[in-house]
Amino acid sequence: MKIVLEKGQRLFFTSDTHYGHSNICRATTKWTDSDSVTRDFKSLEHMNDTLVNRINETVGENDILIHLGDFSFGGFENIQEFRNRLICKNIHLVHGNHDHHIRRNKGDIQEIFTTCSDYIHLDLRIPNGKEIRKYSFACMHYPICSWDGMNANVMHLHGHVHLPPHLRIAEGRAMDVGCDGNNLYPINVEEVISLLKNRPIAKLTLPKDHHEKRLI
Repeated sequence: MKIVLEKGQRLFFTSDTHYGHSNICRATTKWTDSDSVTRDFKSLEHMNDTLVNRINETVGENDILIHLGDFSFGGFENIQEFRNRLICKNIHLVHGNHDHHIRRNKGDIQEIFTTCSDYIHLDLRIPNGKEIRKYSFACMHYPICSWDGMNANVMHLHGHVHLPPHLRIAEGRAMDVGCDGNNLYPINVEEVISLLKNRPIAKLTLPKDHHEKRLI
């Protein structure tokens, strides 16, 4: 996928929003000993409203949002409900393990997104006066050890593992862009670039998967 940002247009990434997921909300979870894997909200509605508000106050109508999976949870209807509440017109979705309805295109649900895919190799062009800055990203829901172009400055972005802020950046040019590591906000591509561009070229040692402790 090639994206050329227009003047004033911005690009953001997020993942693992889990809109409507009662077990990831501390007030409604049925998990035991769950403080380390749940979000501290007083109700499911509070969590959902916060997700919507933080995306909408960050990502404008004409900006681009690339969502790396696990869009919603708790029923097919939550997919459309969440999408209807977001003002951004341009949302590209990479399927996560909980996006089975979207992957199967139940009820033509893929039409509410700009694109749906299992993987995106993103070639990004950012106009900068008379010059154009060029960056490439390997985008997938799951973290992978090695990726095409790793030795040519391609950065790997993923979700799935719900890493906290202090663990979200890997040894090399890779990071978890999931919302749990960014206070539920999407992250601007400019911040991603600044965090990763000078890191060493190194394969990713896979982080501990939250599914090893508990199935979500």
